[in-house]
Amino acid sequence: MPEPAADVIVDVEFDDGVFFLVVRNIGSAPATTVQCKFEQRFFGLGGATEMSALPLFRKIEFLAPGREIRTLLDTSAAYFARKEPAKLAVAVTWRDDGGERRQRTIVHDLSIYRSIAYRAIATSPAIPSA
Repeated sequence: MPEPAADVIVDVEFDDGVFFLVVRNIGSAPATTVQCKFEQRFFGLGGATEMSALPLFRKIEFLAPGREIRTLLDTSAAYFARKEPAKLAVAVTWRDDGGERRQRTIVHDLSIYRSIAYRAIATSPAIPSA
């Protein structure tokens, strides 16, 4: 039987017109010293935040098996309106329980989401406090 291994990915989730970035350990052992380096800069949260430079992607000391860290990127409409990169390439590195360095490169093509219909969620007006 093979030894349990850490296996880390960076995923892009699309939920009702909103993008999320997720760092996930899909393996069965902990990952340490997780680093995610994007090929190019890109911005989220209305263009105010350089997502590729967030501390989340610089170094995660410990990521338990089956755990994930998820952050909001932006609405797809806002992201595409700013002409942010549609292709996101990220090099992910981590160390396994034995201290061995592992890595993979993942490419996401967000342009596939341009033509997906989604349900717009209306926000209710703020209720003034008494």
